[in-house]
Amino acid sequence: MFKVLSLGAAAVALTLSAAATADTLGSAMQQQKRMDSAAKDSQKRIDKLDDEAQKLLAEYRYVTRETTSLKRYNEQMERQIGSQLSEMESIRTQLEQINDVSREVIPMMLRMIDTLDKFIELDIPFLQEERSMRVASLHEIMDRADVSTSEKYRRIVEAYQIEMEYARTIEAYQAELDAEGQTRTVDFLRIGRIALMYQTLDGEETGYYNTETGQWAKLGGAYEAPVRNGLRIARKQAAPNILTVPVAAPKDL
Repeated sequence: MFKVLSLGAAAVALTLSAAATADTLGSAMQQQKRMDSAAKDSQKRIDKLDDEAQKLLAEYRYVTRETTSLKRYNEQMERQIGSQLSEMESIRTQLEQINDVSREVIPMMLRMIDTLDKFIELDIPFLQEERSMRVASLHEIMDRADVSTSEKYRRIVEAYQIEMEYARTIEAYQAELDAEGQTRTVDFLRIGRIALMYQTLDGEETGYYNTETGQWAKLGGAYEAPVRNGLRIARKQAAPNILTVPVAAPKDL
């Protein structure tokens, strides 16, 4: 009887032990699940923090690059501004020099115009209106602020060159002749500055400008054909040829 009880007690004890072990194992498994879940949550937080850290690192690198680029840009702009300031200073100096030169050149140009005007007045009277208007235009541009000093000087030199060219050319043109109290349209023939002659349109009268008297004078019939031929040569209607022109004899010294 005692042995039976002992076996029964052992069975009960074994049953209780198995139950306790099952409870312990269940608790351990629950604990493991909680730990696994916590580990997953922790890994998610770690991954999230890592992503944020990578983003921050990328932003830092971007800002660093931008800062470096901005620094280089600012340095470049400083160099450009410095160069522009130097150029502005150079231009200012040049303008001051130009103003100084202008103060010296303008009076000289005015004298050149006056000299040209006087020269035309004393010259043989050909194309008087055209030449006088050219001088008048020079006086006009000298008073204009919108015309540069260099352009004014160029126009004056151009006028001088035109006057110089007259000495090397022959020319035929029609214009009015005021002589002997009457005005007539005649053909003028200019041979450089050596002679200025005229012939009426009907060819009946030929004359020349006498530089000694400053008056127009008639020429004899011997000059009618030479002047007529000279007019044709000047108009390129005939080949160049030797012409007979009236020239004042040099005065005795």
